[in-house]
Amino acid sequence: MNCYKTHTCNELRKNDVGKEVTLSGWLYRKRDHGNLIFVDLRDFYGITQLVFNNDKDFFDEISNLKLESVITVTGTVEARTEDTVNSSISTGKIEVVVSNLHVESEVEFHCDEEIAKEERSILASIAGEQEYPENIRFKYRFLDLRRENTRNNIILRSQIIAELRKLMIEQGFLEIQTPILTASSPEGARDYLVPSRLNPGKFYALPQAPQISNSCSWSQGLINISKSHRVFVMKMQGLTALLGNFTS
Repeated sequence: MNCYKTHTCNELRKNDVGKEVTLSGWLYRKRDHGNLIFVDLRDFYGITQLVFNNDKDFFDEISNLKLESVITVTGTVEARTEDTVNSSISTGKIEVVVSNLHVESEVEFHCDEEIAKEERSILASIAGEQEYPENIRFKYRFLDLRRENTRNNIILRSQIIAELRKLMIEQGFLEIQTPILTASSPEGARDYLVPSRLNPGKFYALPQAPQISNSCSWSQGLINISKSHRVFVMKMQGLTALLGNFTS
């Protein structure tokens, strides 16, 4: 597949037993059984269980490696025993016994203990151990996007938009793209203004709704049009301005 992997973490099955494979991904979960360490390796596609034996010179390295570190492993696919099959994942009938480990990127916590505590907390939430308030999730958005629920929502949104686009095209609609930066228009909500760098003292406005762009398109004779378009509305709550954006 590439220099980092021969398969994804959702690809191996029982008919791959005996093959030597290379996988890359995040260290999702780790279970230390003394002479053995079991690791759930995760990539965008799924999870594969890895087995590390204590006779390998990298056993201590994997033992001390923090969750969400990025690793590349090479090993042999083996079938799990009947009592250890994990039916909740598609690769649950096999495991990979690791013969070589390379750490691509190791997690390091902040030197400030309070910040490090937050970082440990959000890493724990990625593994599904507990939920955390949105303010912490937004602060560490780059980690929150790795959570299974967040990832699934992104995939679902993409699939819905793709199906809508397919349906509209089949019905004879023409998809168009219209500007995000536009002129201010007198509507119900406040405009969200963006300063113009080339024209000091003047501003663009982010569109609250696509009506003006639609009217321009209709005036050109483009009757059946569709678009997936971001719209922005500023709402005042006390002294705080909230920018709400959604897809129209």
